[in-house]
Amino acid sequence: MSDDLQALIDRLPDLGTSVLVTLEMTLGGAVLAMVVAVVLGFGSRTRSLWVRGPSRVVVEFFRGTSLVVQIFWIFYVLPQFGFKMEALAVAVVALGLNYGAYASEVVRGSIESVPKGQWEAATALNMTWSHKVRRVIFPQAWALMIPMLANLLIQLLKGSALAYYITLHDLNFWTVELRRATADTIFSYTAGLLVYFVIAYLLTWGMNLLEERAKRRLGRGTRPSLRETFGLKPPPLVEAPKVPESGMTTGGGAR
Repeated sequence: MSDDLQALIDRLPDLGTSVLVTLEMTLGGAVLAMVVAVVLGFGSRTRSLWVRGPSRVVVEFFRGTSLVVQIFWIFYVLPQFGFKMEALAVAVVALGLNYGAYASEVVRGSIESVPKGQWEAATALNMTWSHKVRRVIFPQAWALMIPMLANLLIQLLKGSALAYYITLHDLNFWTVELRRATADTIFSYTAGLLVYFVIAYLLTWGMNLLEERAKRRLGRGTRPSLRETFGLKPPPLVEAPKVPESGMTTGGGAR
C-alpha cells in the first residue's frame, strides 16, 4: 500500500493536468450544449414547420445515436472531408451536441411550463418577442431548468471519460496510467472514482447556488446559510408565492 501511495504522490502533477483537461471538456461542452439547447428548444416549439421540423430531426438524431460513435465520427471521419480538429475540440463538440439535444427538451418543457397568462400579459404591454422572452418568460423557465440541467451536467462530466479513446490525457487516462504504475486495480480505480466524485460534487454545489439565485430573483427562495449549504440536512422549504394567472413576473422588472 505504501508503494501505491508513493506512486499516487509522484503522479499528482499529472493529476492536476488531467483534471484541467476534464474540466475544459466538461465546461466547454456544457456551454455549447446550452447554446444548442436554447436554439433547438425554441425551434422545436415554433409554429413554422421549416424551423420545427429540422429542430426535431437534429434532436432525435443526436439523442438516438451513441456518444462514443459520434466522437469517433468527428475525430476519424470528418478529416476525410477536410475538416480536422484537435482532440479537445472534438470532445467539446461531440459532448455539446449530444447533451445539447437532451437539454433542448428541458428548455422546451420549461418554456411551456410558464403560465400562458405570462405571455398574454407581456403581449398586452406591447413587448417585442425577444423582449418578452428575455425579461419575462426565460427568467421563470430558467429557475425550472436548473435542477434538470444539473443532472445533465453530471452526465456530461462522466461522458467526458470517453475522450480517452481519442488519446486525450484526461482523468480517465490518468487512472489507467496509475493502474499500470501500481499494478493495483482496486487502488487505482478507487482513486479515479473519488476524484470524479469530488468534481461532480463541486459542480452540483455550484448549480444549487445558481438555482437559489434564480429563485431569489423571482421571489421564490431564500439565500441558504453556510451551515445549510455545506450540511447534510437540506434547508427548510419555502413555499413559493402564488402568482395570479393574469399577473406577470420578470427577472428584473418590466421596463
